[in-house]
Amino acid sequence: MRHALHLAWAYLAHQRFKTAVLVASVALIAFLPAALQLLVRRGEERMGARAASTPLLVGRKGSPTELVLNALYFRSGVPETIPYAQVARVEQSGRAQAIPLHVRFRSQDAPIVGTSLDYFALRGLRVQQGRLMTRLGQCVVGSAVAATRGLQVGDGVLSSPEQVFDLAGSYPLRMRVSGILAPSGTADDRAVFVDVKTAWVIQGLAHGHDDVSKPEAAAAVLSRKDGRIVANASVREYQEITAENADGFHFHGDPDTFPLSAIIAVPHDDRAATLLLGEFQAPDEAEQILRPRDVVDELLDTVFAVKRYIVAGIVIVALGTLATMALVFGLSIQLRRREIETMRKIGGARRRIGAVLALEILSVLALGLVLAGILLALTGLWADTLVESAIR
Repeated sequence: MRHALHLAWAYLAHQRFKTAVLVASVALIAFLPAALQLLVRRGEERMGARAASTPLLVGRKGSPTELVLNALYFRSGVPETIPYAQVARVEQSGRAQAIPLHVRFRSQDAPIVGTSLDYFALRGLRVQQGRLMTRLGQCVVGSAVAATRGLQVGDGVLSSPEQVFDLAGSYPLRMRVSGILAPSGTADDRAVFVDVKTAWVIQGLAHGHDDVSKPEAAAAVLSRKDGRIVANASVREYQEITAENADGFHFHGDPDTFPLSAIIAVPHDDRAATLLLGEFQAPDEAEQILRPRDVVDELLDTVFAVKRYIVAGIVIVALGTLATMALVFGLSIQLRRREIETMRKIGGARRRIGAVLALEILSVLALGLVLAGILLALTGLWADTLVESAIR
């Protein structure tokens, strides 16, 4: 058997290209279904865990999937907004804690998440450097954002305009980094967190400028009448909120009407959750309340259905590949008739020659399975990153 294995390996080494193609084919046949199953299962775990940690979600009636993807993973399009007054509605019901979310703007490729300090407690996020934001204009960045951009506490982060040529929009806001979060392995690692009021400043619902009531601003004043001051275009609008100019920022309009993407509702118990769900079921209700886990489960059911079709396609391709490999080995044996005849003439028994040919096939299969195992192990190491990038 040892001599037969030596002859088999010598032939495979001599036919390097054919051997490499056959080994790669076997590896892909074994790797693709297993890798697909691994990634889907890991995705189910990651998405399910984040959805399960978000008890209830309030948003404008529309697509539940879009609402959940925006609120939980900061992805998809921006859903229709709800007024900030809905926060008071949830809180005043006495049944749940309300955590506002404003997910619309970005800083380069990182979403800017306007929220409250309760969000960090809900997600179990820990500050690795610095501290959480304590005033308007400060931000806390996720670990991936900090690592990619080389940010440190005290650095500045600039919001990105929604359009390249946004002549009518607000100026980008420079936010001061007050803290950097420890890695959590979730979408929070790639986000920039601000107070919801700071998100409204970015949207242009508030602004700050020179105090035109002061004597030194007299050159910028066009008129003063009945306590109303009209200034000219020379008045500077602030693009960064600092301790010195924070008092100069003011909001226009009623804050209860200001927009939110969604509200995370954390009920005090199961009974409170049931009652809160019932409050948003009126036919004329403009808002919807849902359990993110139900939406994610439905989304994953769709993924599993698609996965079955993909696996079926892979199996069909695999059968075709195996048939082609069998044909390759069969033709190879036909082309090696003179070689096999020579082995017989020098005393090789029919059984020994058959063993050499069988070991060639088994060696190809073994090498392919080993390569598939290595690829699957590498996929397992990078599965979380691949899943998170897919969710992004």
